[in-house]
Amino acid sequence: MIANAAVDGLRILPTQRAVADVLQRVQSLARARGLTVFAQIDFSGDAERSGLTLRPTGLVILGNPKGGTPLIVARPTVAIDLPLKILAWQDAEGHAWVAYNEPEYVQARHRFPPELLRNIAALGALAEAAAAQDP
Repeated sequence: MIANAAVDGLRILPTQRAVADVLQRVQSLARARGLTVFAQIDFSGDAERSGLTLRPTGLVILGNPKGGTPLIVARPTVAIDLPLKILAWQDAEGHAWVAYNEPEYVQARHRFPPELLRNIAALGALAEAAAAQDP
């Protein structure tokens, strides 16, 4: 991944942590903040079990029905982007990255009322905390 490569609506953060560590931190931090961790997908593990090779790559699916349900009520199509997700992967140079859909992108895509943005706005802080080095 080129550090300045952009994907519309995706916030990409560098991290010095290993992918597995980031994904574990996402889960721990999410639970500590009252979010539900619905699943973790181990793309690289699934690839290996299929006889394929993939650098460490995983995804945590998380959310809060009290936050997401009002968005779905307002605009049912937003359910395609919910629950929220945080992706972590290692690139060919060995650098690790963390990404998530920017809440403003999700709002613009589905056009739910802007005041409901607060329901998913904390995702960025969670991703940043998971990617950060301990002080």
